[in-house]
Amino acid sequence: MLSGKKIVLGITGSIAAYKTASLLRMLIKHGAEVQVVMTDAAKEFVTPLTLATLSKKPVYTSFVLNTHGQWANHVELALWADCILIAPASANTIAKMAYGLCDNLLTAIYLSAKSQVFVAPAMDLDMYAHPTTKRNLTTLKSFGNVVLPVGNGELASGLSGEGRMLEETEIVNHLVQYFDKTKRLAKKKVLVTAGPTYENIDPVRFIGNHSSGKMGFALAEEFANEGAEVTLITGPTQLICKHTTIKRIDVTSAEDMYNAVTAINKKQDILVMSAAVADYKPSKVSKVKIKKNNSNFDLPLTKTKDILAYLGKVKPKNQILVGFALETNNELEHAIEKLKKKNLNFIVLNSLRNKGAGFATDTNQITILDKHNQLTEFPLKSKTEVAKDIINTITTLL
Repeated sequence: MLSGKKIVLGITGSIAAYKTASLLRMLIKHGAEVQVVMTDAAKEFVTPLTLATLSKKPVYTSFVLNTHGQWANHVELALWADCILIAPASANTIAKMAYGLCDNLLTAIYLSAKSQVFVAPAMDLDMYAHPTTKRNLTTLKSFGNVVLPVGNGELASGLSGEGRMLEETEIVNHLVQYFDKTKRLAKKKVLVTAGPTYENIDPVRFIGNHSSGKMGFALAEEFANEGAEVTLITGPTQLICKHTTIKRIDVTSAEDMYNAVTAINKKQDILVMSAAVADYKPSKVSKVKIKKNNSNFDLPLTKTKDILAYLGKVKPKNQILVGFALETNNELEHAIEKLKKKNLNFIVLNSLRNKGAGFATDTNQITILDKHNQLTEFPLKSKTEVAKDIINTITTLL
């Protein structure tokens, strides 16, 4: 849910700092890259070694990193972050932030920040209820910072009341909700097709192709990362969806894929048809395994339903429809013909003549051609990066 997000986790001197190991693991589990920054007081409650091991990054605790004078560039750290989370935020650090005091690395990063800052207060109930603390929190809110609520329960002092740091899962949920609102494709419904189709000859054999589904799965993951509601319809493949919000529908044949797609296509804002659907299927499927009796074997074929052509005919005015063309010769001419014939917004062309492109690879090299005959060529990239290029092109049409 936080895939690709860069987060500075600031930890200050509060007993609640012991919870940050769990918080850090949750952030990483959700896909975030986390840089931990600690105040000196925080080190009394949790060790930098623990957090460095969990984050797989060195923990920054001061401006100077070593005896050779290497320093932690607070400006670079602030600009690197997609958000800054200070958890726990002690009354002392909250006061420094409110008044612009800058006597440690964390407050220097805060004052240099251009991204959203989240503050998770943690202190005893009387400290939290004190008018000075309330005023300081109000000041932080007036600066545009998000001050998270506190929990109510037993405190380190033995008293019970408000002041507990918000539970780790709730803190993560606040960050997820924030990034969901800022994603480019939030609330958009997207349908992606992936993989091959298998057209049965008999109970043992089939007609298929070499598609692995990697391009379609990469697209589905990146659409989900952008906040879209994604349905992935895939032919036979060993791949799995990493993003838990993706709705996956498994099919086998071209007919299966046609039925699955046409059941929901009108409800989608965006359709990206990257599956390698068979153009032909056996005219008749044998109910038993065909024996090898003759030196020659004729297999009559019939056309499958053209899913992309159908979608182009029924496409609503504001729906975006994207097709793929994998060619071996006369690539551009074939892609232009397919683009116009099937009423696509744009077509993604790749050629098996390009090394590293095509089926079963982790890379691809594409050319995007839109209906205005604008052609954009891209170098060889990972399929994840190719998916981002395709999605960037789609967002310009929205």
